Formats: sequence, C-alpha cells, structure tokens
Amino acid sequence: MTVIDLSLLGERTVTDDGLVVENPATGELIASVPNLSAEDVLTVIEQAHQAMPDWANRAAKERCSILRRWNDLVLDHREKLAAIMTAECGKPLIESLGEVAYGASFIEWFAEESKRIYGDTIPHHADGKRILVIRQPVGVSASITPWNFPLAMITRKASPALAAGCPMVVKPAEATPLTALALEQLAREAGIPPAIFRVVTTKDPASIGEVMCKSDLVRKFSFTGSTRVGKLLAAKCTSTVKKVSLELGGNAPFIVFDDADLESAVDGAIASKYRNAGQTCVCANRFLVQRGIHDAFVEALTDRVSRMKVGNGAEPDVTIGPLINTSSGDKVNKLVSEAVASGAKVEIGGHNIDAVGTFYAPTILTGVSSNMAIANEEIFGPVAPIICFENEQEAIGIANDTPYGLAAYFYSRDLGRVWRVMERLEYGMVGANEGIISTEVAPFGGIKESGIGREGSRYGIEEYTELKYCLVGGIT
Repeated sequence: MTVIDLSLLGERTVTDDGLVVENPATGELIASVPNLSAEDVLTVIEQAHQAMPDWANRAAKERCSILRRWNDLVLDHREKLAAIMTAECGKPLIESLGEVAYGASFIEWFAEESKRIYGDTIPHHADGKRILVIRQPVGVSASITPWNFPLAMITRKASPALAAGCPMVVKPAEATPLTALALEQLAREAGIPPAIFRVVTTKDPASIGEVMCKSDLVRKFSFTGSTRVGKLLAAKCTSTVKKVSLELGGNAPFIVFDDADLESAVDGAIASKYRNAGQTCVCANRFLVQRGIHDAFVEALTDRVSRMKVGNGAEPDVTIGPLINTSSGDKVNKLVSEAVASGAKVEIGGHNIDAVGTFYAPTILTGVSSNMAIANEEIFGPVAPIICFENEQEAIGIANDTPYGLAAYFYSRDLGRVWRVMERLEYGMVGANEGIISTEVAPFGGIKESGIGREGSRYGIEEYTELKYCLVGGIT
C-alpha cells in the first residue's frame, strides 16, 4: 500500500460511514474523511454568517497579510500537497507540483487585490449633492469544485472571496477531498478564522448542493463542473436571487493553419491535449488541421505521443496518469469505438491498457468528421480527434458550431489571420500560438453554455462584491 503523509489534514474524527478516498492508479484506500449531512452544512453556513462582520471589517492590509501567509505555507508544503494530489486524482507528480504553484498564485494575487477594491465618485447632478459608488463584500459565499484541479479550483474561488471580506464554504469533489482539507488546515495556520474558510466533505453531494443554492444566507454561489449539473444548480439559486458564477463544459477547438510553425503547434497540442490525461475543461477537444499541413502535423504529433509514458503518476517520468474512474474509461473507449466504426482511423493508441479500464493509451484519430460524437462531446481523456479543413472560413464555422464557448486555440504566422480568427472565435478565452492560457492575472471563463462570470485577474474579485450607490445631500 502506498504511504502518503496526511499530517497536513490535521486531526479529523471519522466514523465508519466516512467518505472513502481511493487512489485511481492502484485502487488502494488512501483515507476516510467526514461525511457531513445537510444539517451540518447549514450549521457551517450559519457560523460563517455570524463570523463575517469581523472579517469584513478588518483592514484590507490585514486580510492581505494573512492571505500572504497562507500563500507562503502552501508553497512551503508543496511536495506534501503534490503527493496527496497525485494519490487522490492520479495526475503525474510533476503536474501536481505545477498545480500547487498555480493554485498559490491566486492566493498571492488576490491578497494584493484586497487593497485595490476601489469605488468611484460621479459628477453630481444637482447643487448640494455628491454621488459615491462603493464596493462591499457580497456575503457568505459557497462553491463546489471539481476533482481534476483539487487545489487550484479552490484557491481561484476562495482567495478573491476572502480578500473581499467574504467567508467561503467549499464542497470539494468526492474523489479528491484530501487536498482541500490540507488547504483548510494551512489556512488556519495562516490565521484565517475557522468559520471564514470551511471545507465540507460528504457522500451526498446533491443535498449539500441544494443547501448551498437555497440558503438565503449564501449570497454568492460558484460552481465548476459539467454544463448539465451547472444548469440544475443555477436554477436552484433563483429562489434566493443570489449571485452565480459557473465554469462549465467545453469543446475546445485547436486549429492549425497551413502557415503555422509546425514545431510550435505540436508543442502546443501536447500541452493542451494531454495534460492530466486530457481531463481538463480547457483541453483541446478536437483538432482542425488545414489540408496543406495535415500530414506533417499528424506525423509529428504521432511521434511525440509515441514517447509518452503511461502509469501511476507517482512513478518517475510518467506523463499520462489514470483516468479518474472506470466510468471515464468506458466513456472514452465508447467515443473512440464509435468514431472508428464511422470511418475514423487510429494512428496510435485507441484502447485501454489495463484490465480495470482507468488507464487509456494516448490516442490520435484521423479522418474524423464534425458530425461524429467525439467531435461534439467533451472527451475528458487522452484522445486527439483530427478534422481536416480547406480554408479559414470553414475552420471558423466548424469551431463555432457548438453550444460551448470556453477555450479555443489556433496557430498561424499570418498577423492579419491572427486578428481575424481571434475576434471571430466565439469563446471566452482564445490562445493564439499558445497551448496553455491559464494564469492568475487573466480572466478565466466562458460564454454560451460554458458558463457565466470570470475567475482570476482584477475582474475575479468583483464577483465577490456588490456595488452600492450613495447620494450625499446637504453639502451647501
């Protein structure tokens, strides 16, 4: 049995009916964590509400200092956090270490932004009056985060909330609660009051989601996950008309034009498609490659993919870890099989490589058409379906022919084309000649059915504030 240092979780009392956490690479039991009920979470929300005035009234500089200590503690414990993350979600250790740094960057960024929540003065409309606009913390915030980025998706939501003066209650994915609990422990060590940042773990996510959405004490709700679930949660939030942020599913196109730098495009494709075994919301989901460069791109990409090592993410040199569970493996296998049955060709991979079905070979498919399911559903696996196109107008048409609009990528050395395509792609985020676009300094989020709201950047903290207009009379 793999031994993981769980000392960062602090002391947790777990009963026999606790939430069991398993390693997707080995099937081994890692730990069991508390299974909170809806009533428990209601109590947590009430405690957050009671604690908020003290936190919100602290000077921004004080909140900044506490958050900076949290950032430092996260970085000081990066190896332990990364090991926990790899054990519970399967991603290679090098990627987990990268996520710790990425997640910490949001804490640091929003610590500083806490001192820059500015208001406005507006020229008055009548003598003796003055108009002010101020920003105040929205209130108790709640979020539901996914398993594929168990640290960064929490810090990207919790950091702006805490910086703005709001408490945050987080329900992590059932598969990956350990990283979240370690973050909570480090937050307490940094000086964040226990009621201000709470992680709630449960085997009953539906009832906890219902509590978060319908509680009138929760004034902001944030969710990262599937579009189907996001729609259901957003509908529940209407009963209290709370602020909502949703980062949902995607169908990211990765377009390679004839004039692209081939080596750069292949580097971007590897980074965008195969990170975390293809299990990210901004992964390239379908590749659109212009006919003139198609064969050269396929050959170069296949060569790179053939050198990938699949295995337990804790082992040296592994680049592709397991899928999160057997259901994910079944879905990927079904999409590939259907595509091949409809005329697609397997250039490499195309099969499970273990009996259980959590490890899937990194795969490239050619001869894919835009009407195949694999080009329309989020794959969430290490599969690159390639569609050949003729011209720029066709590529943009295929890319935009989806209800999703999270991320898109394209490669071209034609400056005019870069501007045209960048402006015409119907996506919230576009990478031109770049395969990795995520950073704490830029707004992350989608359009259409990929979500509403933005996380990260100076815009991210605004999601946790309310505008208040103040008219002051009697000046003369």
